[in-house]
Amino acid sequence: MDDVKEITVDKARQLLDSGAVVVDVRDPASYEAAHVPGAHYLSDANIEKFVSNTDKAKPVVVYCYHGHTSLGGAAYLMDQGFTEVYSLIGGFERWRQTEKIES
Repeated sequence: MDDVKEITVDKARQLLDSGAVVVDVRDPASYEAAHVPGAHYLSDANIEKFVSNTDKAKPVVVYCYHGHTSLGGAAYLMDQGFTEVYSLIGGFERWRQTEKIES
């Protein structure tokens, strides 16, 4: 996971505004309660479909609760051929301190 790039909320916002894909790797109840606008919920049940159907050249921002589990998720996506993958520093908790959320 040393190769995973970590980014701030500000940089993530810029990427999302430019068309990046955002991925939520928290539990389903947390995703349902609130998430980053436009986020794709990823789990073991739908990861293969996401990998098959998503443009691997598009930037992807992965987040979890606090920015730790997302490192593993980002590394996995890199292993699947995604070329520009980032983990959100501070995760969803940092995001919701300054940005809009969906519920």
